[in-house]
Amino acid sequence: MRPEKESIIAEITELVKGTGFIFLVDYRGLKVDQLAELRAKLRDLDTSMTIVKNSMLGHASAAAGGPDMSGLLEGPTAIVCGSGDASATAKALTAFIKQAKLPVLKGGQLGQQLLSVDDVKAIATIPSREVLYGQIAGTIAAPMTQLVGVMNQKVLSLLYVLKAVEDTKKEESA
Repeated sequence: MRPEKESIIAEITELVKGTGFIFLVDYRGLKVDQLAELRAKLRDLDTSMTIVKNSMLGHASAAAGGPDMSGLLEGPTAIVCGSGDASATAKALTAFIKQAKLPVLKGGQLGQQLLSVDDVKAIATIPSREVLYGQIAGTIAAPMTQLVGVMNQKVLSLLYVLKAVEDTKKEESA
């Protein structure tokens, strides 16, 4: 293989190794301004979109020890990859696809797991990391809040009994 191709494959391999997720899209039909808009949206999420040759991506994925993507590498391919929040990226990508009707999702990879188009769409429905943290905090805090309520009721019950005793003593002395 020519040194130029080896260099490109090595660059793609490093890109694939350094990411937590990869989404593959067919970018056919996208205009330059749409492509720039999509890249800008992805850049805000610490994600990049790179157009690659299928054969080179196949070699790079194999060199990185990833799953066999050969079934997904049909037609022009762009990889959307990053190490940030896969759910936020999938949401942005699917929202752009709904709006522009392009690009077309092909699938992807999350860790060492190969993803279908339906898997990528399912990832897009997962709440953001901050929402999940809030749900976990609420789940952890709920029993403590209930315990405080129960303890508060016991103290109030004791206070009511003492108040009733005080009232009866006032009535007896009067």
